Amino acid sequence: MLQRPRRGDPVWIWVLHGWEVFSWGLIALVTLITMAGGTPTDRKLGILALTAVLALCYGLVRTRPAGQPAAGYGYGYLCALVVVLGLLSYLGDGFGVFYTVTLTQFIVFADSPRGAVLFTGLGALAITLGGSLREGGQPDVFLTNTISSLGVWAVAVVMALLTPRALAQRDERAALRAELKSTQLELAEVYQRQGAAEERERLAREIHDTLAQGFASIIVLAEAARSQLAVDVDRSAQQLQSIEQTARENLAEARVLVGAAPRSGVAPGSVAVTLRRTLDRFTEDTGLDVTADLADIDCDRPTRIALLRCTQESLANVRKHAAATTVGVVLAHGPDTVELEITDDGRGFVVEDSHGFGLDGMRKRLAEFGGGLTVTSSLGDGTRILATIPLAPDSQE
Repeated sequence: MLQRPRRGDPVWIWVLHGWEVFSWGLIALVTLITMAGGTPTDRKLGILALTAVLALCYGLVRTRPAGQPAAGYGYGYLCALVVVLGLLSYLGDGFGVFYTVTLTQFIVFADSPRGAVLFTGLGALAITLGGSLREGGQPDVFLTNTISSLGVWAVAVVMALLTPRALAQRDERAALRAELKSTQLELAEVYQRQGAAEERERLAREIHDTLAQGFASIIVLAEAARSQLAVDVDRSAQQLQSIEQTARENLAEARVLVGAAPRSGVAPGSVAVTLRRTLDRFTEDTGLDVTADLADIDCDRPTRIALLRCTQESLANVRKHAAATTVGVVLAHGPDTVELEITDDGRGFVVEDSHGFGLDGMRKRLAEFGGGLTVTSSLGDGTRILATIPLAPDSQE
């Protein structure tokens, strides 16, 4: 039995059910006109009783108890509808029109297209027999009624065949909507997981470039201070002061990472000033010879931070791995980029065999700005790091 239409159903389903409701209005109107007309009293009572019985059956099938099979109630009502239509056609002239009016009910209450076609055919047969018997069973009357009924039945067959197709379209659209909603939820979860992963990666990179490098520097300075404490007190005191300064910087960075301080950065202005302070600290801590050619370039804070982190990571690698004696740093302004070059005369390494977090972190950081990292090195020939970042003309603060 076809259920009440719901939101998203095809227009055909809404028309079908609208016609079902409208049919009861027409039945009531025709019945009232008959009751007020010149039909004999006994026939009036019969028509009124049959209409009441049909309405009662309709109410029962529409208010069937929950859990009861719909098909049994629907076919029971259709049997009653066929009988009532035949009797009404027999009792009164023109009541065969009720068959046309109630065509939608045959489709609504049937459980399948085959059932709808069968019961509409039985309804056509009932009104044909009823009307012919009322007219005395004359062959010409029977033939006329048959042709008329077959025409209406053909319309009913078309309706019965179209309805399942409309329902299939309804179900297909409902399935597509459900699939779309499910896909949207999955995408939202993917974006959420991706965002969380990117944030974890960003935090890991920040920790590596700030806290981890700071702690590594503290360890190296502490070892050097302890080894020289008995022979060079002044040098040890200077190294202890560097340890204190590095620890303070690490504390400030830690507060930034946990959100307890304003976003870290670097004071506004020339990136050369920022890099100069970093190089001076490096020279003071390691004693290496550092030459610097730093162009006076104004750029925005994110760019300055990226260049600073690349410098810090490169110098940390020099300290830990290169065994170099000299380091060169060049900051230059290209046509539309800022370029940072860091070289050393250390032991070098095979670039293809390097899978450290530091170099990967620098590449990803620069990629966020549309820049890139070029690493050139070989065993015994030192290392060259070239970082480039596009620099917009209006990127100054």
